[in-house]
Amino acid sequence: MMSAATILEYKLVPRFMMLVMTFMYIRTLEWFMSIPMDTITPEATALTATVTGAMTGAFAVWLSSEGKK
Repeated sequence: MMSAATILEYKLVPRFMMLVMTFMYIRTLEWFMSIPMDTITPEATALTATVTGAMTGAFAVWLSSEGKK
């Protein structure tokens, strides 16, 4: 069993969350690319753009916090 200090030291929770977010981002892109071109709606485009923006922001925050000791 890992201690709380070890979990915090290795930053396991933020790394796991980035892994989950990356997986869901890839699934969102796969879903969007599977929609036939003649049925793409503005709502589907907006959802994909929003998820992409959120992922970009989360990735930037995660990278900046990884460099701090």
